[in-house]
Amino acid sequence: MSDQGILVVVSGFSGAGKGTLMRALLEKYHNYALSVSATTRQPREGETDGKDYFFVSQEKFKQMIEEEQLIEYAQYVNHYYGTPKEYVLRQMAEGKDVILEIEIQGALAIKRQFSNALLLFVLPPSAQELKRRLVGRGTESLDVIEARLRRAFDEAEGMDSYDYILVNDDVDACVEDMHELIKAQHLRVCHNLDFIEQIREELKHV
Repeated sequence: MSDQGILVVVSGFSGAGKGTLMRALLEKYHNYALSVSATTRQPREGETDGKDYFFVSQEKFKQMIEEEQLIEYAQYVNHYYGTPKEYVLRQMAEGKDVILEIEIQGALAIKRQFSNALLLFVLPPSAQELKRRLVGRGTESLDVIEARLRRAFDEAEGMDSYDYILVNDDVDACVEDMHELIKAQHLRVCHNLDFIEQIREELKHV
């Protein structure tokens, strides 16, 4: 079987609980690497540079684009977000399953480059629950929350480009669903072509 890690893309509406899911998954299972994105937005309270995000200037981000240091990037609510290439490829080569928590634009760009990537979309149980979670964070103004809800309405059009949805009603249950989907992805034929060829060769000499 292949020792190569796989690429897992996780998207979802702002407020759906993607960050909470990622932290719970990494705490319970240890074969995952959460990719750290670069962003031009300011840190929220408690966020650490290099751990939650690489916080960079607009100028630095544009330099990273020009030097092809990003495997995808997108603009979201007036800020840029992007995935550094070197980290992702190195972790996969070491056998880690790399999880990218990114927006739809970036997810579709990843799928074009990595056709075997697994795309998961995280949803709240209802739109009202989504609004309640955004308000409950207490980190953003009402104008920003309304912008995020409008963005969610637009993003809903892209959900059918993903492989699976995950309804984040119960975090523990959702973590297990995500883990099982990733395990199953490892067994897909496209990730085991070398092993299949090995079996074919062995069968010639049985």
